[in-house]
Amino acid sequence: MKWPQSVTIKEVGPRDGLQNEKKFVSTQDKIEWINQLSQTGLSYIEVTSFVHPKWIPALADSEQVAKTIQRVEGVTYAALVPNQLGLEKALESNIDEVSVFLSASETHNQKNINKSIQETFLVLQPVIQEAKRFGKSVRGYISTVFGCPYEGEISFQKVLAICETLFEMGIYEISLGDTIGVATPKQVQEMLTELVKRYPANQLAMHFHNTRGTALANVTASLDAGITVFDSSLGGLGGCPYAPGASGNVATDDLLFMLHGMDIQTGVSMEKLQKAAIYIQGKVGKPLPSHSLLVHKNN
Repeated sequence: MKWPQSVTIKEVGPRDGLQNEKKFVSTQDKIEWINQLSQTGLSYIEVTSFVHPKWIPALADSEQVAKTIQRVEGVTYAALVPNQLGLEKALESNIDEVSVFLSASETHNQKNINKSIQETFLVLQPVIQEAKRFGKSVRGYISTVFGCPYEGEISFQKVLAICETLFEMGIYEISLGDTIGVATPKQVQEMLTELVKRYPANQLAMHFHNTRGTALANVTASLDAGITVFDSSLGGLGGCPYAPGASGNVATDDLLFMLHGMDIQTGVSMEKLQKAAIYIQGKVGKPLPSHSLLVHKNN
């Protein structure tokens, strides 16, 4: 297999990881954790979400977190932004990059955003334009690309149509999300084979959840297709509030172990990452599912 020499890991734990936690992690603990992540060698951290606290109460302190973290040169600090109001708060908080989001499933989109896909595009277009006007890069998330808890399998044409629209709006990268963790390497390979015929591989990222234990296998299939950007959450923290049964993202520490074992460089320190994983595990008050944490505990 011809694998890339290096890969970019985009750490989404402070947002995607914490958003589904029932126990509220204090603002100071969030800030401390993000500061630890900034020292690991990660070049990208999604620090919070500017979705209304009514919908994501676990991240109700988004502005304070974003304004208080210690920024490290060379690290991009991103946040999820749902609409114009969220963008205003993100800009006030000096976020480096804006992430917009929608689902490939009409039903999931309605439950997650309370809008149809077409209605969501109308909201996102001015957000993308305004963010770029202020010099911010804009990334797009598409959820449930491999399957939906309400609609089942999602057609490739639906995913492609959303990709086309988002790229036309001016985003630089699309993160394709297996929100409920149903993808297999075969599905990943088939979808990416078609997508990379239309878009450069460096405009696509993968966002796997490990619900059925296939996330790392799916990462390998993505590497084979030329993908070099992966979202992950330290310790395997996370889940989707509007996708019943969805477990955490692929664990950053497990992903790092695999990539380094394949001689693929990430620039991230496993030692520092594990310390940050142990820290947040203590703050959420429960064992996290990453295998690296389990091995560390047993040793």
